[in-house]
Amino acid sequence: MKSILLIGLGRFGRHIAIKLDELHHQVMAVDKEDTRVNAVLPFVTNAQIGDATNEDFLSSLGVENFDVCIVAIGDNFQNSLEVTSLLKELGARMVVSRAARDVHAKFLLRNGADEIVYPERQLADWVAIRYSADHIFDYIELDEEHAIFEISIPEEWIGKTIGQLDIRKKYNINIMALKTNDIMNLKISPDTQLLKDSTMFVLGETKHIQKCFHI
Repeated sequence: MKSILLIGLGRFGRHIAIKLDELHHQVMAVDKEDTRVNAVLPFVTNAQIGDATNEDFLSSLGVENFDVCIVAIGDNFQNSLEVTSLLKELGARMVVSRAARDVHAKFLLRNGADEIVYPERQLADWVAIRYSADHIFDYIELDEEHAIFEISIPEEWIGKTIGQLDIRKKYNINIMALKTNDIMNLKISPDTQLLKDSTMFVLGETKHIQKCFHI
């Protein structure tokens, strides 16, 4: 369990608060609008109404005591930049800031952000890839070059084992798991047989996965 300071409670910040609650983390939520703060009260450990660009207010939260500080402000980049910078100056251990554009990310990283998230871009990438082909069921980008795809098993692979296909050597990808009727099988070996109506989770360089499965 981690202690997390969440600043900015718009739609993105609210969804983060709800998910962190599901994961049983301790969350201090902050926003200058009382309606937003009240909306997340059922999902957080504590909440404060206040302007996080105010150094005295931010300092009063004890930012150095949190494992992670998340700046989820999306409607005012100037405020996001100021809060990110102040957090680092006040001794925050880890600052994760939201960005909408590359130029925003550059300024945030130069002014204290340890990591950047692009919610709109990441969702757009997921939607574009997920719905660009009928045989793709999910997609997780790990970095610029690597990803995990949940994908249907090619018809010519059905009934064969992973060892027979020699997938890692031929295609430079790894099958991490199989899913059948919503049941995951993580015990993958060369003897594992690929069955009809199953999907597989493959890990590798995105270009290799795209080439192998004609994405």
